[in-house]
Amino acid sequence: MDLKAYNVLAEIPGTDPTLKSEVVMLGGHLDSWHGATGATDNAAGCAVMMEAVRILKALNIQPRRTIRIALWSGEEEGLYGSRNYVKNHFADPAKMELMPEHEKISAYYNLDNGSGKIRGVYLQGNQQVRPVFNSWLAPFNDMGAKTLTIENTGGTDHLSFDAVGIPAFQFIQDKLEYDTRTHHTNMDTYDHLVADDLKEAAIIVASFVYNTAQRDEKIPRKELPKP
Repeated sequence: MDLKAYNVLAEIPGTDPTLKSEVVMLGGHLDSWHGATGATDNAAGCAVMMEAVRILKALNIQPRRTIRIALWSGEEEGLYGSRNYVKNHFADPAKMELMPEHEKISAYYNLDNGSGKIRGVYLQGNQQVRPVFNSWLAPFNDMGAKTLTIENTGGTDHLSFDAVGIPAFQFIQDKLEYDTRTHHTNMDTYDHLVADDLKEAAIIVASFVYNTAQRDEKIPRKELPKP
């Protein structure tokens, strides 16, 4: 028996001669609790992120930066998949000795709060991105996506990137019955997914990823954390 966990990654290569070595990442986690099928935690997030990439491929965009999707394993055991990816590619938060790739990543976007509509973004203490994200959310205000909070949110894979100073964000979602019924229970099954909400979420994520890939500058960064 293979006791290792594996991440799954795929890319749309960048095309700009100067910026194609830079990366925009998005992701969710593949693993789930065994009580049910893990539909809301986090097959929904993975499906949205894969659909966002499918949309960008179907539109045949030629992104300036490389777009990289990651489906993490080991999240439920302690963010192992994303933490080790970050440690191997960007920096070890215990040492904060930055690797060359650290400078090349613009942002990481995460979805892991069930099947509800995207209502905005947790800014994770990064006030500098507020005007940028405000403008990006504007086309989706009529869908209810208009909230930006300086607060952070825990318990999922964007924290692995934030821990080494990479701009990393979780989307705000409608709670629905995520905390009250499906999260880590035997009720976390397909019939608790809301297909139309997930379709809208994929459109919003695709837009954020595209805008990040096309922007002249990388996403503004907070001060580097101490080791």
